[in-house]
Amino acid sequence: DVQLQAFGGGLVQAGGSLRLSCATSGITFDEYAIGWFRQSPGKGREGVAFRSSDEVSGRYADPVKGRFTISTDYAKSTVFLQMNFLKPEDTAIYYCAAVKSPFAVRGDNLYQHWGQGTQVTVSS
Repeated sequence: DVQLQAFGGGLVQAGGSLRLSCATSGITFDEYAIGWFRQSPGKGREGVAFRSSDEVSGRYADPVKGRFTISTDYAKSTVFLQMNFLKPEDTAIYYCAAVKSPFAVRGDNLYQHWGQGTQVTVSS
């Protein structure tokens, strides 16, 4: 059974940092791509960071490039999203998701497994 659990959200001031964690079970990182998505009120779900199964490099949506970094702790079966220089527009519920694919996958409709969200609020 594949399970994902996202946590680590919170309230932070603009310019600050947070690290989100996505604890996984039932997947192997060399077979699954992982993505981080977010959704704010009144907006659709937006992909922010993507990791391919071989993790050659992360891929990022333009609004977060240079500020967010996706990484993996294989021993802990956990994928992280380090978020620096946070802005009020980063406020959203953040989700992690997994799909069996060797490539980084941007489309949220292609993901097979989702964790529950974690709230990130950035105050100005």
